[in-house]
Amino acid sequence: MANVSARNQTKDKPKNEQMKRNTFAVLIATLLGAGTFLTAQEPQMPAPVKEHEWLQQFVGNWEYETEIFMDPTKPPMKVKGVEVVRSLGGFWIIAESKGEMMGKPFLGVLTLGFDPQAKKYVGTWTDSLGSYLWKYQGSVDSAGKTLTLETEGPSPMNPSQLSKFRDVTEWKGKDDRVFTSSIQGDDGKWNMMVRVTSHRSK
Repeated sequence: MANVSARNQTKDKPKNEQMKRNTFAVLIATLLGAGTFLTAQEPQMPAPVKEHEWLQQFVGNWEYETEIFMDPTKPPMKVKGVEVVRSLGGFWIIAESKGEMMGKPFLGVLTLGFDPQAKKYVGTWTDSLGSYLWKYQGSVDSAGKTLTLETEGPSPMNPSQLSKFRDVTEWKGKDDRVFTSSIQGDDGKWNMMVRVTSHRSK
């Protein structure tokens, strides 16, 4: 009986080996198929759109002069500074300003991007003069020269009250731009408070 059992095992051995090979082949095919499926399902990262590309002209080093119109009966206060603008993934720009304000060091950080869902330019502004976070939303004109951003923040005349502001950046050339910030008065009219003239430095 032992010899019969041994012969049967020897006889079945090729079949067992074939079954193992078939099972292994099926396993490999399954894994390869799963890998192809997973690769096909990998999310595609979004690419910058033309509105993001428009922002890239800000990138670089700038020198600026700021005029502050606090009292219409007096000449504006003038201060100078520098600004470094860098790109963040082609979607955002981050502008860091450094200067002096009323005899004290001044630092400001601007972020600007574009929200494809809202179809609006969006951004923020923070600086070393206060704790308020300014939030922007706006658009570029049809000529592609002027960016208008709307926001609200503490009124210079009464910091406990929020007022509406309109910040406009107009390109005068690839190396020159002018920024103005206006506040809306109780009569609904816009009054310019700040003008910044920037020139690209080498």
